Amino acid sequence: GKPLVLVIRDGWGIAPDSPNNAVTQAHTPNMDKLLAEHPNCVLEASGQAVGVRAGSQGSSEVGHLNMGAGRIVKQEVLRVDELIESGELFKIPRLTDASTHCKTTGAKFHLMGLVQDQGVHAMQEHLFALLGFLAGQGVEKVFVHFFGDGRDTPPRSALTYLAQLEEKIAQCGVGQIASVMGRYYAMDRTGNWGRTECAYNALTCGAGLTARSAGEAIENAYARADAELQRRTSSDDDLLLETDEF
Repeated sequence: GKPLVLVIRDGWGIAPDSPNNAVTQAHTPNMDKLLAEHPNCVLEASGQAVGVRAGSQGSSEVGHLNMGAGRIVKQEVLRVDELIESGELFKIPRLTDASTHCKTTGAKFHLMGLVQDQGVHAMQEHLFALLGFLAGQGVEKVFVHFFGDGRDTPPRSALTYLAQLEEKIAQCGVGQIASVMGRYYAMDRTGNWGRTECAYNALTCGAGLTARSAGEAIENAYARADAELQRRTSSDDDLLLETDEF
């Protein structure tokens, strides 16, 4: 058979013609000819069409994965949603064993990750569900390591998400915010070990600047964007140890 080539042109989207639309304003005779002479259609790039929540934005990773697979591929956020809804998440042996270990030995349970509601790399509702589970299991020492976004969420939105997290902690009656840092450090994927090392040292050694509260830590760091936040908030009691669970 004839070879089939899948070409993905990042940034080339379909939107109404306007002075701000670089695609329609450009001179594109080759693309115009392809569209005029060959079958074509429009693909949805968000929501359930690409395996994320209805109304949620897509991303480059999500779009590429679905186009390459030629089918809808459920993303992690949607799969975890379904596990929480069915209750199966809280039956996973690794999770139940970890909570039992903390309850019986007094070890700490650490929760860490992006705190945001856009669902690109994380969803704060999943964090909230885990807080509720640990409260129900009677785990007393629960520490949350807050990773600010600021890329898939508006810059300087961390305080909004912090307030929502603190409200949930108060409702559950368990958990305290142990550290605050940005995805620039904690979730670097460029191979920059120096950034990852900063996050690791903050979590395990208490390295970094300190503040009296998570809110103060964020306020002090706002000379930079959310993604680059790097602050600790509590004492050495919240450090991640080998005997802890996370």
